[in-house]
Amino acid sequence: MATLPSVAVLKAALDNPRAIATKPRARQLHAQILKRHGLSAASLSFVLSVYADLGLLRDSLLVFRSLPCPAPPAAWKSVIRCYASHGLAADALASFSTMRALGRRPDRNVFPSVLKSCASLMDVRLGEAVHGCAVRVGVDGDLYTGNALMNMYAKFRNSGGDVGTGGVAHEVLDEMSQRMNCGNVARQMGSGPDVYRLNSPGQNEMGLMGIWREMCGQRDSVRKVFDMMPQRDVVSWNTVIAGNVQSGMYGEALAMVREMGNANLRPDSFTLSTVLPIFAEHVDVRKGKEIHGYAVRNGFDSNLFIGSTLIDMYAKCACVADSYRVFHMLPQRDGISWNSIIGACLQNGMFDEGLKFFRLMLKDDVKPGPISFSSIIPACSHLTSLHLGKQLHGYIIRAGFDYNVYIASSLVDMYAKCGKIEKAKWIFRNMELHDIVSWTAIVMGCALHGHALDAITLFEKMQMEGVKPTYVSFIAVLTACSHAGLVDEAWKYFNCMTQEFKINPGLEHYAAIADLLGRAGRLEEAYDFICSMPSEPPSSLWSPLMTACRVHKNVELAEKVAERILQVDPESIGTYVQMSNIYSAARRWKEAAKWKVSMKERGLRKKPACSWIEVRNRAHAFLSGDTSHPYYNKINEALEVLLEQMEKDGYKPNTSEVLHDVEEEQKKQLLQHHSERLAIAFGIISTPPGTEIRIIKNIRVCTDCHEAIKFISKIVGREIIVRDNSRFHHFKDGKCSCGDYW
Repeated sequence: MATLPSVAVLKAALDNPRAIATKPRARQLHAQILKRHGLSAASLSFVLSVYADLGLLRDSLLVFRSLPCPAPPAAWKSVIRCYASHGLAADALASFSTMRALGRRPDRNVFPSVLKSCASLMDVRLGEAVHGCAVRVGVDGDLYTGNALMNMYAKFRNSGGDVGTGGVAHEVLDEMSQRMNCGNVARQMGSGPDVYRLNSPGQNEMGLMGIWREMCGQRDSVRKVFDMMPQRDVVSWNTVIAGNVQSGMYGEALAMVREMGNANLRPDSFTLSTVLPIFAEHVDVRKGKEIHGYAVRNGFDSNLFIGSTLIDMYAKCACVADSYRVFHMLPQRDGISWNSIIGACLQNGMFDEGLKFFRLMLKDDVKPGPISFSSIIPACSHLTSLHLGKQLHGYIIRAGFDYNVYIASSLVDMYAKCGKIEKAKWIFRNMELHDIVSWTAIVMGCALHGHALDAITLFEKMQMEGVKPTYVSFIAVLTACSHAGLVDEAWKYFNCMTQEFKINPGLEHYAAIADLLGRAGRLEEAYDFICSMPSEPPSSLWSPLMTACRVHKNVELAEKVAERILQVDPESIGTYVQMSNIYSAARRWKEAAKWKVSMKERGLRKKPACSWIEVRNRAHAFLSGDTSHPYYNKINEALEVLLEQMEKDGYKPNTSEVLHDVEEEQKKQLLQHHSERLAIAFGIISTPPGTEIRIIKNIRVCTDCHEAIKFISKIVGREIIVRDNSRFHHFKDGKCSCGDYW
């Protein structure tokens, strides 16, 4: 590209400095000014402002250091602004401190950058000191300074108002002030009436800060600044609205939007994207659609940020079809909009659709980022697609995202839920940083795989490393106790959660304790515990106790539990099925038949037992007694051979698991063709010897199949992993990881 003639460049720059839009032209201007005007402070300050406008930090600092000391206020403004725009908050504040120590009076152009830096450091005391300085100088009524003050106080309020890195910040400021190349600053401090010390505010400034605290307090600082501003623009309104939303003050935020309209200011795209999440939070799709209509009428619907926010809003209101429409109507799509539609699918349980959009994103040449991966990996967890999860893991490694704590946590969860707990542990051990999400993922992973002691050890180590357990992490450790029968430990953690950490137990915590007591055979204790809930227990909390009644053959308590369930959920299919099975197991065929008839009269249908296996990247499904698979004859032959060998090794079918009034031989055949056995036999004949076999089942593994799979694992010399609806079973060398406790 041809450059402008030197004189033309100089004239254009002097008339309009922002006309210089590239680094080469800025340097050309620099050379011309040096040639024509020399090293005067005014000319160098002008060059510095051009470099700062372009964000050229190194060039800005070189010019600043060539200025005669003390540098003019305009030069300080430029270097402070450049530091702040590069996120170097401590450097910006150090420059501000030195500028004041040299007696240079800050003006309204300096404070927005300084206040932005205070907000970045999350230092309340420092921010209040700067605010006091702005009041004393008389620029607190400036529009841009006021906006910066509101933004700073909003960030302080949302962080809880604590002094964040204050001590460190002050030390950095002291050190950096001494390093500035303006001679001995200490000799010049106190040399005039307008000298202000940032690090140790004077009596007047401290007095202003005290008046300010008394006048409004930390909580209302944003609104007080707003109310005192003589002039406000859209940014002013958006700042206070966003602050209210981030603090959960939704009513105040919506009221401010109405006030904004009454002040003859039209909400812009930022306003809309700020308030839309309110309607998503309250699942108020009607009001969300009103905002959508406003966006369409005012031409904001093509804005990518608005589009992404609308996709999120409709998804959280369970209106995924509307999310699709918004997405497809966007004139162009970026990574944020793709992530939004993928997230919309996943949070509504549409995992296949989410993966489909992820593939389309790649096809559209949009490079996935950390958020994309941390969103899509859970889909592999829910679909238990290890093959796809491994593909994504490889992509993550090639993209260099494997050290991202959120992605690593998702990988830990994915491998654990896909049956690869050792791989999950390996990823966790190699993470540089562990947050509460990664700790919870590994504790829950160990719990689901029967590694209860590992789960408890990790939970204790998490606390030793200063990570406070949360609602979800207590679910994980209680699940570990439940799957290992650790009753005393479970009560310890339940009481610790409520008494020490003041976490109110939720449905999941009650369910874990009730399930544990039921598995341990303490059925009456479990019944009383559920009845002690402060609110009416839902049917889902009673269901595990119903299963425990069947396992421990307690028909009388099962009848009481069934009555409690049907009071809150008369259409509970599981209750009819369980009671029919419980009576059948007790050989009370008439009562069993009554429940079956009642179920039929109500039009309720039992969910069939189904198992899945993934072979050569393709999922195969099997129903119990299913003969439709193309390889059924070979599967049946393999099962016959296995049964013969199993009986030689001592296997005896537990026909009490067959809940039909049929002959003994027929019962054996029914057991032989349970869905998990069909899937395992298919895996054996379809994969090389020694290959691990992974099965997923939609209901609990029955006692006989559990015993049979132990024999099969020893005969074929393979590890067989079965995930039922509550946990993983690792069968190897004739043993199961659950220790026959499940």
